[in-house]
Amino acid sequence: MKVVAIVGSIRKDSYNLKLAQHVQKRYAGQFDLEILSLRDLPMYDQDIELEAPQTVLDFKAKVKEADAVLWVTPEYNSTIPGVLGNAIDWMSRVDKVMNGKPSIIMGASMGVLGTAKAQMHLRDILFASGLNSPLLPMNEVYVGAAHTKFDTDGNMTDEATIKFLDVVIENFQAWMKQYV
Repeated sequence: MKVVAIVGSIRKDSYNLKLAQHVQKRYAGQFDLEILSLRDLPMYDQDIELEAPQTVLDFKAKVKEADAVLWVTPEYNSTIPGVLGNAIDWMSRVDKVMNGKPSIIMGASMGVLGTAKAQMHLRDILFASGLNSPLLPMNEVYVGAAHTKFDTDGNMTDEATIKFLDVVIENFQAWMKQYV
């Protein structure tokens, strides 16, 4: 199974990037995960959507080729970050590469609630007509106090979180059998 991860932070030391990298390493034998960068995506502009820049076309092609999308979002001002919204805008237009593509959501933050509000908003967005993405139900991953759960090399060290992720990923793989 091929999965792309879309991390809603472009910060090089992002806890959400570390979470995506943990998933990529820990479950490498179970599925192929490619982490996509949002750093080079230009701002969505309807004036150029039919002749989108190559970075947009390449990004959308990777999403289209994937069996599923792992969304890993921080929470900015109680919602998703602008860079993530921008990527979603590109994916929801013209060829609508997310239409019907299964999704799973995770998020990490230093706060105790993880990214609960941002994930709630992202769920609503994923059900919009331009995206229409089925979402793994009842497997919310809110990694709160993220600064205590990774070592200085970016490795996840919190055993309870690791065990919880093992269960969620197992549920994700079972759920994905209906799509691949």
